[in-house]
Amino acid sequence: MRDQRVRSGGIDLAVRVRGEGDRPTVVLVHGYPDTGAMWDDVAERLADRFRVVAYDVRGAGGSSTPSDPLDYGLDALMGDLEAVLDGVGADEPVHLVGHDWGSVQGWEAVIGDRLRGRFASFTSISGPDRRHLARWVRTAVRSGPRGVREVLAQARRSVYMPVLMAPRVGEAAARLLPAGFARGLRLREGAEPRPGHPAETLARDARNGLGLYRANMGRRRGAPAEGDGRTDVPVQLIVPIKDRYGSQPLLLSPRGVVPNLYVRRAPAGHWVARSHPDLVARWITEFVEHIEGGPETPGLAHARAAAEPGKEFGGDLVVVTGAGSGIGRATAHAFAAAGARVVVADIDEGGAKRTVDEIGAAGGEAHVYRVDVADAEAMEQFAGYVKDTWGVPDVLVNNAGIALAGSLLDTPEEDWARIRSINVDGMYRGSRLFGRQMVERGEGGHIVVLSSLAAFTPSPELPAYGATKAAVLQLAECFRLDMERYGIGVTAVCPGAVDTPIKRQTRFVGMAPAADAELRERMARAIERRGFPPEKVARAILRAVRRDAAVVPVAVEAHVARTIARLSPGATRTLARLGRRAGDRIFTDVRGRHAAPR
Repeated sequence: MRDQRVRSGGIDLAVRVRGEGDRPTVVLVHGYPDTGAMWDDVAERLADRFRVVAYDVRGAGGSSTPSDPLDYGLDALMGDLEAVLDGVGADEPVHLVGHDWGSVQGWEAVIGDRLRGRFASFTSISGPDRRHLARWVRTAVRSGPRGVREVLAQARRSVYMPVLMAPRVGEAAARLLPAGFARGLRLREGAEPRPGHPAETLARDARNGLGLYRANMGRRRGAPAEGDGRTDVPVQLIVPIKDRYGSQPLLLSPRGVVPNLYVRRAPAGHWVARSHPDLVARWITEFVEHIEGGPETPGLAHARAAAEPGKEFGGDLVVVTGAGSGIGRATAHAFAAAGARVVVADIDEGGAKRTVDEIGAAGGEAHVYRVDVADAEAMEQFAGYVKDTWGVPDVLVNNAGIALAGSLLDTPEEDWARIRSINVDGMYRGSRLFGRQMVERGEGGHIVVLSSLAAFTPSPELPAYGATKAAVLQLAECFRLDMERYGIGVTAVCPGAVDTPIKRQTRFVGMAPAADAELRERMARAIERRGFPPEKVARAILRAVRRDAAVVPVAVEAHVARTIARLSPGATRTLARLGRRAGDRIFTDVRGRHAAPR
């Protein structure tokens, strides 16, 4: 590494260069309240393949401070970037990477005319362009209540900005920032402080950096620039899904404006370059090498597909088991409509093919795979085939399941083994096999398991089914805690009484065939009268993935059952006894007419 000084007007900029000069150049620009040393971990990993340039922006680290505290406007910052490019002899277009305010500068550089032709690519991390921001706010507010909620959620994340812009109040906040910055990195970001970051100059840098907000976000100085924010430069968005300052809708605001856009979602917080330097360096390397003429990797192809505007799961790979009918079928349709590539898995290959054909007719992408989730070897083969053929799933929906009714006294070993092998073992296998793939990839993901309101409410008629669904709920709760460290969400969905084919597939043990058939038909008609469609469960599943919810009751009876179980477990037993009396009358009547043997 070699240090040099570059003059930009009246400012001296501290610049550090790593790597050989005959390689493609990557320029790293930091944000507030960092210095160029924030990039050290990433720069060291990039230096084997590229010439890497990092510098302290004006007023930070080893760079000098403007005499005018408002001399931090984007025009001045563009002059600094231009001086750095000239100072390091960047005769060919460089690959620009920006974080936070460094990303804001990067957008200005690749959109504006001043530095046109000097950039081969741009990687943006947690710093939106002001034009994209304004367009996103307008579009979101006009789109309806959900868009308004997204804008308000971002406003809550941005409450610190008016504080930093306010005279004297901003200075007081800047004085307090160094005391908790290192602790926040460790506890909130998972990044251990190291030499150079936080910088020894943090107190001064925080105070000087107030000029970034005051020069560019004031009523006069911060007016949105002209134009829609289009650029011909290929752009890679690295979106930390746990960013406390920028929401995903905001950070994804370039979609629909930037034509050559790639989107990578990182299971990390704002300082992803510090907490996940290997991941960030790998993504920058893949992107730069592709722009330099290398092949498009599967990850980049996925990232580009994910950039489709209006498709929140655009390009994502979603695996749904039990997707030949019912909730699984509706969920596959919902994810495909949201832009996902869906693997439709079911033991009923004909049903799975119908789901795939329906998705294709609607313009979506889906692929069929026949698998029995109760077969351990088949599930191993399934997981390997998905990875080798389409890649690692971003979302897994473990939906396959069966129901069984009747007294535990009448439940044979083979029925108990089968319901357990599908409802519990199938969830375990899917979660373990695909969860391991997600962990190894290191880019996060989400796993959904289908539980039931029977997990909250004891029932003498559903002992086997209720036990398996309670086990699934606990499996999800435990697995969620385990997978948090990898940025992988786990959700248990408890639908309620839903009108699906399972209503006519539920067996009543201990009953003669005719009695079993009559009880099944009675139950089916009751559920049909209830009229709760699987599409509502599918929408709840997409919301749960979007919000990373832990436990999601869907129908009103599921909400009621969970609430009663949490407030008064004894009340759930009382209700179950009342239900048993009504059930006993029905069973006695049916048995009497069909003379079912015990």
